[in-house]
Amino acid sequence: MRQPTVAGQFYPLSTKALRKEIVKCFHGLEIKSEDVIGAVVPHAGYVYSGPVAAHAFARLPKADTYVIFGPNHTGYGSPVAMSQDVWNTPFGDVETDRELGKLLAGSIIDMDEVAHRYEHSVEVQIPFLQYRFGSDFKVLPICMGMQDEDTAVEVGLEVSRAVKESGKKVVFIASSDLSHYVLQEKAEKSDNYLIDAILDMDVPEIYRRKYEKDITACGYGPITAMLTAAKECGAKNTELVKYGTSGDVTGDPMVVGYAAIIVK
Repeated sequence: MRQPTVAGQFYPLSTKALRKEIVKCFHGLEIKSEDVIGAVVPHAGYVYSGPVAAHAFARLPKADTYVIFGPNHTGYGSPVAMSQDVWNTPFGDVETDRELGKLLAGSIIDMDEVAHRYEHSVEVQIPFLQYRFGSDFKVLPICMGMQDEDTAVEVGLEVSRAVKESGKKVVFIASSDLSHYVLQEKAEKSDNYLIDAILDMDVPEIYRRKYEKDITACGYGPITAMLTAAKECGAKNTELVKYGTSGDVTGDPMVVGYAAIIVK
């Protein structure tokens, strides 16, 4: 079983406190299930990025499986690694989709738990899903240490192939923060420049703009994999539902950028 790594740090350790924190993140939002196929959500501590993330989670539909693509911050494990462990959070256990996992056997995506053991980018998304949908769903966590364009596109294509073969209803989630520790004004300008390419679902342009402006978004590979898989599964439209920064909470001029984007 994959035990929580950042409970008590990124989000509360106790069930009661965690529920209270997530309720606060959803404050004032209408929860309505839409035909969302993919989403971009941030993965910082809930106090900082949770309210932005909630704007995307409030719009997600019930699905059989949520494929969560996250960047590998730790450097451990395979370059592209899926987990097949049961994932535990203060809300309880979530099964991984082993059927989808088997359909990905032999692909660029390795079955490797080491990459996930201390990684927070996937973990912090699961309590939001449990809050919305209880325990009646599965996840497929995919941790990406390699995020170059060719790799990320191949990951998205392989996952979409497996999803089509399975016949399941699946939502793809890309876990990513945007600019890291830059001045608020620079973060807003750089992030919106990158977001525009994401909204256009233009993968080569995402990479071009990231490198042109040295934008420090940590999950550009997961975003690309999500967009690729979503497009393969029929997605045509995108929407930026919320943008914010850590400075909105802390007042600090040096900020991390966060966006909630949905893909239909």
